Amino acid sequence: MEQRVIGDRRVSALGFGCWAIGGPFSDTEGNPLGWGEVDDDESIAAIRRAMDLGVTFFDTADVYGAGHSERVLGRAVAGHRDEVVIASKWGNVFDERTKVKTSVDVTPEYMRTAIRATLTRLGTDYLDLYQLHPAPPVEQAEALADTAEELVEEGLIRGYAWSTDNPEHAAAWADRPGCVAVQHELSVLHDSPEILDICDRHGLASINRTVLAMGLLGGRSTSRPATGADIRTAAPEWLRFFEKGVPTPEWSRRVESLREILTSGGRTLAQGAIAWVWARSERTVPIPGFRNVTQAEDNAGALAHGPLTQEQLKECAAVLSD
Repeated sequence: MEQRVIGDRRVSALGFGCWAIGGPFSDTEGNPLGWGEVDDDESIAAIRRAMDLGVTFFDTADVYGAGHSERVLGRAVAGHRDEVVIASKWGNVFDERTKVKTSVDVTPEYMRTAIRATLTRLGTDYLDLYQLHPAPPVEQAEALADTAEELVEEGLIRGYAWSTDNPEHAAAWADRPGCVAVQHELSVLHDSPEILDICDRHGLASINRTVLAMGLLGGRSTSRPATGADIRTAAPEWLRFFEKGVPTPEWSRRVESLREILTSGGRTLAQGAIAWVWARSERTVPIPGFRNVTQAEDNAGALAHGPLTQEQLKECAAVLSD
């Protein structure tokens, strides 16, 4: 199985994103920020099935489900901590009891409070990768990088990164000794050449979210809308693939135009979307989301197929340019 490198750790070329398994949470106005109701036992079974299939990298954030995602992930990997690489994020303040994200705090003092809470929820004494979640000005973020370096020296984290789609932010920490990655959006529907170039030049891992376009590239039905506490029902501006819980006609057409290429070689649509990301750069670590064992098996099945060819990569670009 092909692997990637994040800092001093080798990981599976495919990671799993744990946003969806956090369950419902919202902002202070009641807008959903999660993916709806979840079954924790099913989530744990899915994580363990992914591990059985060779997945060793799991990405979460303290705010997902207002702490719940970290707790579920911690339960799932208990007794197997040394077999997995875990990433989380900080910077959002939330109330675990009410499941509400209340504010943002990007001070070094809160960072230290947040890492201790994350380690407690995960049931571990160290974190492999700690990522800044919000987007403060670069000047303000410098103090956070200083604190992150201290956390590396103290053994609380092995490395750190910024979860950002802004190339200026991605470059700001790139030369720091403990900075080992950038997490950013990347999919066949949204390329990110500037950040990929930064990762190449500085030897950083490229950790890729929105690989399946919030489910659109996972085969999300255009006739079955998301409901309830699912962020796709609210569709904030950045979540451009959905409107009122269903994929927009424009994005659905783009997916259909790519389907033949992405499903080549016996791949499912999701596996083809993951394969595109691998073909884009040898530094990429896609982290598609999941909520059940079936989705975990489908995502992990991409490992057996490997990346698309460079010719197929060009074909996808040509289709989308028409």
